[in-house]
Amino acid sequence: MSKNLVIVESPAKAKTIEGYLGKDFTVKSSFGHVRDLPKENDAIDVKNGFKPTYIISPEKIKVVNELKSAVKAAEEVWLATDDDREGESISWHLKEALGLADSTKRIVFREITKKAIQNAIQNPRTIDVDLVNAQQARRVLDRLIGFELSPVLWSKVKKGLSAGRVQSVAVRIVVERERDIENFDSKSSFKIVALFPLAAGRVLQAELPKNFETEALAKAFLEKCIGAEFKIKNLETKPAKKSPTAPFTTSTLQQEASRKLGYSVASTMMYAQKLYEAGKISYMRTDSTSLSEEAIGKAKEAITNAYGVDYVQTRQYKTKDESAQEAHEAIRPTDFAESTLSGDVKERRLYELIWKRAIASQMADAQLERTTATVGISQTSEELIAQGEVIKFDGFLKVYLESKDDEEDEDNSKMLPPLNIGQILNLYTLKATERFSRPPARYTEASLVKALEDKGVGRPSTYAPTISTIIKREYVVKEDREGKERSFKEIVLKDNKISEKTSKETYGTEKAKLFPTSVGMVVNDFLVENFKEVVDFKFTADMEDEFDEIAKGKVEWSKMIDNFYQGFHQTIEDSKSVDRNTVGSSRDLGVDPKTGKPISVRLGKFGPYVQLGEAKTKDDEKPVYFNLKKDQLVTTITLEEALALMELPKLPREVGFFEDKPMVIGAGKMGPYIRHDDKYTSLPPNEDPFTVSEERAIELLLEKRQADVGSAIGTFEGEPITTGKGRFGPYVKHNGKFYSLGRGESIETISGERAIEIILKKRDSEANKYLKEFPENDSIKVVNGMYGPYIQIGKRNIKIPKDTKPEDLTLEDCIKLGEEAPAPAARGKKK
Repeated sequence: MSKNLVIVESPAKAKTIEGYLGKDFTVKSSFGHVRDLPKENDAIDVKNGFKPTYIISPEKIKVVNELKSAVKAAEEVWLATDDDREGESISWHLKEALGLADSTKRIVFREITKKAIQNAIQNPRTIDVDLVNAQQARRVLDRLIGFELSPVLWSKVKKGLSAGRVQSVAVRIVVERERDIENFDSKSSFKIVALFPLAAGRVLQAELPKNFETEALAKAFLEKCIGAEFKIKNLETKPAKKSPTAPFTTSTLQQEASRKLGYSVASTMMYAQKLYEAGKISYMRTDSTSLSEEAIGKAKEAITNAYGVDYVQTRQYKTKDESAQEAHEAIRPTDFAESTLSGDVKERRLYELIWKRAIASQMADAQLERTTATVGISQTSEELIAQGEVIKFDGFLKVYLESKDDEEDEDNSKMLPPLNIGQILNLYTLKATERFSRPPARYTEASLVKALEDKGVGRPSTYAPTISTIIKREYVVKEDREGKERSFKEIVLKDNKISEKTSKETYGTEKAKLFPTSVGMVVNDFLVENFKEVVDFKFTADMEDEFDEIAKGKVEWSKMIDNFYQGFHQTIEDSKSVDRNTVGSSRDLGVDPKTGKPISVRLGKFGPYVQLGEAKTKDDEKPVYFNLKKDQLVTTITLEEALALMELPKLPREVGFFEDKPMVIGAGKMGPYIRHDDKYTSLPPNEDPFTVSEERAIELLLEKRQADVGSAIGTFEGEPITTGKGRFGPYVKHNGKFYSLGRGESIETISGERAIEIILKKRDSEANKYLKEFPENDSIKVVNGMYGPYIQIGKRNIKIPKDTKPEDLTLEDCIKLGEEAPAPAARGKKK
C-alpha cells in the first residue's frame, strides 16, 4: 500500500486522478455516500436539537471495511470528494465512518487535470463543518417534511403518495401552468402580409405592423387597397450588434442541452459527470458564469489559432445570483485546444456544446446592419413594413448561437433585396390570414429548470433529481400529444379582386412536454389549501437562502430547522381534521340521462375513473367503471366528457388476430396492455387503449419482441451483455440473469462498462446477504438485512441483541434466541 491514500466518491474519478499522482499515492472510491439516515421514523431526534442518527448503508458495509483496511495501511489520508456541499458531506461521513481525525486533509479542485490535482495536494484544508451543516440541514428538513406529510396524503388523498419540499413546488409550477392553459380564452385576429415580385426572381415581403381584430375590419382594409399604388416611402439602415451569452452554469447547460440535443435533464447531468470524471470539463455543478484568468488566456489562444486575432474579445461575466460562488467557475473545457472528442457520441455532442459556448463567450461581437423599408399605400394612411438584416462580421456567430424555449421567437430576419426610395412596387397578393392567440406554453424539462431557477427554488444539484422524482411519482408525465384541428379564414386581394376561403390547420401539438396527472393536481390543491408554506415559492426560496447562511457559518442549523418545524408540525396536526370528501379526489358530475344513475369521477388505486351508479347496500346493482383518457383530469372532466367516455368501447376489447391468436386490449394495475398468447405487452404512454387498431397492436407486439431480444453493448466473462425493456423498467441481461438499471439510466445511454458495474454490484449484494450459514441446518441463517443483521429461522425473523456480534453467533445461539423471541401475533379476521 502506498504512503498516501486518496478517497474520492467515483471509480471513474479515481482512475483519472491516479494517473496524475505518483507511486506514493493510491486512489480509492467510496462509490458515493457511505452513510445515510435509516428509514425508520425515529432517525431524527426532534426533542434534542433534531439530532440525526446515521447508519452505514447496508450495501456500503463491504466498501467501508475495505477503506478501513486501506486507511490502516496508509500514513496519510486525503479526502478528495467534489467541491460542493454534497461533496463536503460525503467527506464528513467518510471521516466519521472510518474513524479519521478532524485534522484529516481535505483537498478540492474544480477540474481533474494534472495541474489542478497537484495544486490541490499543495493546498489542503480540513473539512468545512459549515458546508456539512448546510447539507445536513437540507437532508433533515426534507426527511421531516416527507415523513410527516406523506401519511397525511395517504389518509386524505391516496395510499402510497409522498411529498417533498422542492418537488412539491415543482409540481405546483406545472399545475398552475396547466390551469392557465385551461382558463385561456383564445382570440382571433387577422394578420396582413403583402408579396411584391422584384427583378431577378426576388420577392419582397411586407407586413402591416398591427392585426385587425375582426374579419370585417380586415376585409375593409383590403377593399381600400384595390387599385392602390404601393411605393417605397422610406429606407432606414442602422448598425447593430449581437453579443455572446455567458459560459454554461448547471441550469443553462441543462436548458440548452434539452433544446439543442434533446437530452433530458438527468441524461445531461450523467454525461457531464462522465466528462468531468474523465478530466475533459470543469466541475458541472455550479451557478457561476465566471472563468479563471488562465482559462480566458487558453480560450484566447485557441480562438487566435483557429479564427484569427480579429475574432478575440475577452470578457469576464458576473453572476446575477448573489449566493453564487465567484471563486468557482462556469462549466468549460479543461483544454480549449480540444474542440471535439472520440468515443461515446452523446458525451461528444455535449462536450462540443460546452466547448462552443465557452469559446464563443470570449469571441468578438457579431456586427450587423438592420434595414427597415416602409411601403406607402396611396389609398390609406396605413403603411407596410419590411425588415431585413445583414451580417457584416460574424464574430462569435461563427461558432455558436443560443437557442430559445419558443422556437417561433427565433430571429428569422433575412436580407432585403435592393430597394430605392420612391420605387413603385407591383402587388402580387395582399392576404389577411386569421390567427389565434396562444396560451402559455407547457413546460419542457428545460423551461421548468429555468422557472425553478428564476424563483430561487432549489440549487444546481437539485434540478435533475427534482424533475426525475416528480415524473417517477407520476405527479407529472413527460410525453408527446397530438394536436387538434381547427378552421381559419383567409381573405386574399389579387389582381384587384378579393376572394375568401376557409382552410384547416393543426394546433396544440406537444413534443416532450410536462403534463400534470390527476394525482398531481389533487395533491397540489390539497397542499396549497392546507400547507401553504410547503409549496410557497418565496418561502422555499428564502429557505435556500437560509441554507446559504448556514454554509457561511452565520446561522445555527438546528435553530433554522426548529423555526420551521414548530409551525409545520402544528399544521400536520390541524390537517387531521380535514374532511377527505372535500379534498377533490372525487367529484359528483351529475346524472346519466339514460339510466338516471349518478355519475362521479374518482381517483382510484390504479388511476382516475368515472363511476356510473352507486351501491349503498350489498343488494344494489354494482357500479360500472370507465378509465379516464390520458388527457383527462379528475379536477376538470365534465359530465358531457364523462358521458362520451361511457360510449367508448369497453375494456377489455378484442382488436384482431396475430399469428392466429386474438389480441385483447385491457387495463390493469400496471396500466393499459395488449394480451396475446397469454403474454402481456404494456401500451406506451402515448397510446390510447380505446383507439388502438389491429395494425398498431401488431406493430407494438413486434417492437416488444425486438426489445426483448435487446441489443448487445459488450461482453463479460465470455457472455454477451444485452439491454431490454421489461414490464418493470429497463434492464441489462447477462448469462440468463436480469439486472435493473438505476434511476436516471436508460438502455439508450448505458455503456458496457456501466453494465458490468451493475452486474458486479448485484453480485456483491447477493454475496453479502448471508453473514453466516449452517450446513447442518440450512433453514437457519444470519442475514445482512436492509436495516441491519438479523436471524432467519424458516419464515421467522429474529432480532439480534445489541451486545451480540452477528459473526460470532453459533447455531445453538440462533436456536436459543429463536426460542426466547416472542411468538408472532396470530392473524385474525377483522371484526
